[in-house]
Amino acid sequence: MPEAQTPPSDDQESNSDQNSESGFDSGLSKLAELEAQVKEKENKFLYLYADFDNYKKRAERDRIDQQKYGWKPLALDLVQVLDNLERGLKHAPAGTDASLLSGLQIVHKQLTSALEKQGIQIVSTDGKLFDPNLHEAVGQAASDQPVGSIVQVEQRGYLMNGRLLRPARVIVASASDG
Repeated sequence: MPEAQTPPSDDQESNSDQNSESGFDSGLSKLAELEAQVKEKENKFLYLYADFDNYKKRAERDRIDQQKYGWKPLALDLVQVLDNLERGLKHAPAGTDASLLSGLQIVHKQLTSALEKQGIQIVSTDGKLFDPNLHEAVGQAASDQPVGSIVQVEQRGYLMNGRLLRPARVIVASASDG
């Protein structure tokens, strides 16, 4: 025999409405919580992506710098050899064989050319004022030239791809006496 269903009382109906409302509210709060988590993960992803992109750019700059400037110790050694070769040519005794001097001049020209191909340039000093970024003052001399201008070069300076490799060692004009 089937049981007769009794219609729900008003109390039962209000409980049912409250349960469905609280279930709906908890569903909404759960949805809001999940959306917040997704937003947090998305922001974290964007931050990490930007950080990785910056890392790649920095690594590429470092790689390029290493190619351009990684051989700096060798370049310093080679310009020292070039200096010694120039001193030898300048102070060669009068009776030195002309073919030997000619050969040394060819070697000098080849070494200079090879360094220039690799981005090595001489620091300009002709008619320039002393610049502490490019020059190293090793003395002063009285001169008719303006104070602070370069009077004499003791040792050439060199740039390597636009960066200072070795400063030019110079004597700077001071006020003339008199």
